[in-house]
This record gives sequence, C-alpha cells and structure tokens, in this order.
Amino acid sequence: MIVRWAYRLLLWLGFPLIWLYLLKRSKKQPAYRQFWAQRLGYYSVDNVKHDLQDNTLRPIWLHAVSVGEMRACAPIIQAIRIAAPHRPLLLTCMTPTGRETAQALFGDFATIVYLPYDYPAAIRRFLQHFRPQCGVVMETEIWPNLLHESAAAQVPLVLANARLSESSFRAYQRILALIAPAMAKWSLVLAQAPADAERLAALGARAPKVMGSVKFDHSNDAAIVARGQAWRAALLQQTSRPLVLLASSREGEEAAFLAQWQAVYAQTVAPLLIIVPRHPQRFDAVADLIRSQGLALQRRSQWQDAVAADVILGDSMGEMAAWFAASDVCIMGGSLLPFGSQNFIEACALGCPVLLGPHTFNFAAATTAALAEGAAWQGQTLVEIMDKMQQLLLDDATRQTMSTAGVQFANAHRGATARLVRELAIYL
Repeated sequence: MIVRWAYRLLLWLGFPLIWLYLLKRSKKQPAYRQFWAQRLGYYSVDNVKHDLQDNTLRPIWLHAVSVGEMRACAPIIQAIRIAAPHRPLLLTCMTPTGRETAQALFGDFATIVYLPYDYPAAIRRFLQHFRPQCGVVMETEIWPNLLHESAAAQVPLVLANARLSESSFRAYQRILALIAPAMAKWSLVLAQAPADAERLAALGARAPKVMGSVKFDHSNDAAIVARGQAWRAALLQQTSRPLVLLASSREGEEAAFLAQWQAVYAQTVAPLLIIVPRHPQRFDAVADLIRSQGLALQRRSQWQDAVAADVILGDSMGEMAAWFAASDVCIMGGSLLPFGSQNFIEACALGCPVLLGPHTFNFAAATTAALAEGAAWQGQTLVEIMDKMQQLLLDDATRQTMSTAGVQFANAHRGATARLVRELAIYL
C-alpha cells in the first residue's frame, strides 16, 4: 500500500509535466491540444454515440494505445460485434494518430475517446461515465491505478495479445512491489507466446494463457492492395528498375539507410526506393532529408498517378498494404535501430520478401517463426542487409520462394482472434 501511495505522489508531482509534454508534442502535431478534459476523465455528450447516451446498455470497452495496436484491433472488433451485437462499443487510445486511425476504421459505429491518465479520480470518472461491461487492453499497457480502480468497480479487465520483452521484464522487476499487486487484478491474461506468458506470470499475472498474435488475423482491404498493384504497373511502365521499400521507418533510420544506399549505388543505377515513415509528423523532415542527398523526390500526397523518381515518399495514411503490394523487397523499419521493429506480418501476407535488422524484440516470437519458415531474412548491419537486398533483386527464383513462404507463414499462424473471443464469452 505504501508503494501505491508513493506512485500516486509521483503522479501528482509530475502533473504539470504532462501538459508541458502535450504542448511540446502539439508543435508538430496540433491535435495534441485537443480533448484535454478527456485526459482527466471528463467527457461531453457530443463525444458519445447515441447508443451510449441513454446509459442503459453497458459497452464493451477496448483500449489500444496508438496506430499499430488500433489497426490490430480490427479482427477483434469485427468478432466482438458478431458475438455481442447488442452491446455498444467503446474504444480508447492515448495518441492523436491512434484516435484518427480508430475514427477512420470504426467511427461509423464506435464511441472513440482518450483514456485518462493513470490518476485514480480520473479513472473513476471514466468508469462511472461509461460503465463498461468489460475492458480489453491490447499489448502490454500496465497502469496500476487503472487495474485497481477497475477491480473496485467490478469491471473485468482482460490483457489481450500481450507481449513482454526481456528488457521490459527486467525494468518491471525493479518495481515489482508496485506491479505485482496490479498484475493480480487482471481477470484474464492472454499472451502472444509462451515466453511472454512466463514473464507475465513472473510479474504476478494469474495463470496467463497463450493465444498467439491477432496481427496474423488482419485482412487487407482488397481495394488498397489493387491500388498498390496498379502503382507497380504504372511505375514499371516508366522505369525498368525494381522497387525497394523501407517500411515504417523510425527517426534516424532513414539517414543511416540513405547513406548506405548512396554508397552502394554511387556508380550504378539504383532501384526505385520507396520510404514510408512510421509517424506522419515526420513526413516533411524525411522529405527534406531525401532532398539533401541530391535525390529526386516524389511525394505520394502530390500525385494523381504514380510517378517515378529516385525516391517516392509514402506520406499518406492507411496505404501501407498498397506499398507492400507494389514492392519487390521490403526492409522493415524499427528493426535497423533499437526500436524493436514494426509489424512485418502484413508484408509477408502480401508476398513481399522481408529483410529485418537486428532489433526485433517487439516481434520476437514472430521473427523466430518467420526466419525458420523462410518468410524473412535477418541481418546484423546495414551492409549485410543491403547485400542481401541486391542478391534478391537479381534472383527472381529466391525472391519468389520467400514470397510464397511469407504467405504460408502468415496463414499458418492465424486464429488468435477466435481464441480471444472464446475466452471473452463469459464477459460479453
């Protein structure tokens, strides 16, 4: 109890820093200045769908912190709507991009708001306002006050699609006196892999189960895939160069990649390079970086039809499947520097050969399986990755073998959503 009070004290001491943080982020993303009241658990009627306003039906509440987690929720939300069509749906997130993604994907039928910060009174206001039937928290969002207040309000909380890297596990162990009592409050913990379940149990979770990853259950929009195939056809009419994709790149990765790219192709014609940064607030900075390298740039946001250049910047939202469908080879962002990798499963599902850097701790189980099944290849340095990329571009047969293995890999590991919904049935 003393540890929990110390945690609350630290939260209050840090209270002014939250708003300074939001203001700082809002310089690049003005949306961070919106809906501040929701960050403290205050919600207006305007933010709530009609089926929640009369407060007669308790909603199913699902929390996904940002874009990747919210996109991964799509098969879960579809399955929940089938399993419990009578219940309203409440979605919460923490970032403007996560909110925008939720609005684009689920805004027609779901109420979408920010989850409050982990202050007890704010969490209580949230729970009293929406009265959720149960909550499903994606990945590994462990907020002690949220867990304790939900348990006190008799709102079952399920940790779904849970993962916990070795480094995160060690960090949580340092504050085990705070984390263990909170972890015991989960009604159900469903981990992605056995190693995740073992670590979560060691932190205090009661009898976690293994469900797999719902990211294997994602279904791509056929129209977006067709759009990428049309881009590919249009680009190949303009140039005979192969198409290489740096997908979901993170800060610092583009600069390192372009430096190696320029060194490799200083004396020869380069493939057509496509760069799609992970975060939209970095689109302009990456565009400036590309120009600074003396490379001809074409921005997706400024074309009507696909136009070839030295580099195409994918500065649009919701079109990643199109870029995978258009490309010959994908280098996965987040894995070149220690960010833990972004989701490469979608690329595999679309038959785009995947090259990974050394940092894949966010997808440890998926990486092990993908490498074993020939769906991906992993290098330790940019030099190795660039060498492998060049080999693949010259070897149609090997590239096709990886493509086929990728599709088989993605299909073989489906089913996590069905397992999750079966476990949720008693709460719906």
